[in-house]
Amino acid sequence: MPRPQRSEQFHSGDVCIVHVVQRCVRRAFLAGVDQVTGKDYSFRKEWIRRRMEALASVFAVDVLSYAIMSNHTHNILRNRPDVCAAWSDEEVAIRWLRVFPGRRMEEHLAEPTENDVKTLVRDKERLALVRERLSDISWFMRALAEPIARMANKQDQCTGRFWEGRFKAQRIVDEAGLLACSMYVDLNPVRAAMAESPNDSVHTSAYDRIEADRGRRIDSAAFDLKPIPTEEAGKIIRTTPVEELRTQHSEKRRNPTGRKIRRDEWLAPLTMDPSNLSKDAEVHTNGYRSSDKGFLNLAWSDYKRLLRWTAKQNLAEMAGKVPASLAKRIAEIGIDVSMWRELVWNWPKYFGNSGCIGRPDSMKADAEQHGHHHHRGQASVACCFT
Repeated sequence: MPRPQRSEQFHSGDVCIVHVVQRCVRRAFLAGVDQVTGKDYSFRKEWIRRRMEALASVFAVDVLSYAIMSNHTHNILRNRPDVCAAWSDEEVAIRWLRVFPGRRMEEHLAEPTENDVKTLVRDKERLALVRERLSDISWFMRALAEPIARMANKQDQCTGRFWEGRFKAQRIVDEAGLLACSMYVDLNPVRAAMAESPNDSVHTSAYDRIEADRGRRIDSAAFDLKPIPTEEAGKIIRTTPVEELRTQHSEKRRNPTGRKIRRDEWLAPLTMDPSNLSKDAEVHTNGYRSSDKGFLNLAWSDYKRLLRWTAKQNLAEMAGKVPASLAKRIAEIGIDVSMWRELVWNWPKYFGNSGCIGRPDSMKADAEQHGHHHHRGQASVACCFT
């Protein structure tokens, strides 16, 4: 069975959740310790995290979970056309121009002016296309991958690909698949023996949430969503040397808004609000993410307990029993509790080649919706679900 078409996995006009994997070219350790030269490129993981944080502040795409490894990244993303529809034309224009200014950095330093915003707003056809792209996961990944590749190539004084190419996408179709996939993503460093526990798994969503619980705050990487006056921009360009402009721009990029945030504030909340389970967009208004909508019917404290318990099972010869309170919730969403550890630790065995993630019945329903009989791997995962 061929790989599913992207149009079958997600569409910018429909709210959907997708597990995305982006690998470095030849799976080389371009964001870790190079096994040939011994040079450490681990600092690039923070480049990727901050770029994701910045994009989360302008795109109508929620970052639910992520893990940045030495030679690949995992992201669980939810596109939000409903949130994008609630933005004004001016908001759409400034958000787009922050990421795609359309001018050389040396001339305008990617700073959109009020005139730039008005020009885009007047072009209704172009604005409609831009609004659609802001809720498109493919455009989010493009805006994430390209700048990282350029920065790495410049640093290494080379040309060519940094990323392997087209990212792999898997649509997540139910809560059982979402919980298991999120746990798998958060435990990637532990599975790879890069960390002993989620507390040490830097550059994962679990680490960010744990650090936020401890009161950890960081400089925000969110874009400043205010255009500068056109006259002021012109004056700066005419009177300020290019090298000084570059220095000022570099300093501003470290914290564009001048604010500090909780380490997890740019991520989508983990727990859904039980009092608001409707289709309300829950638009975020502080400028750090697109919405305030959670994605699991599970408290963060319970998710953290289950995450830590699952992480410890890798050290045991035999899988222990899932704590009773957590086992009940796992069973309620249709996962075989006795297979929980196996499902998370050996995730590629069950969903590695599938274009869809979820219970077999949910996968079958999704396949039929797109004119297929079934999804690849649908039969092999049946043993993990009830």
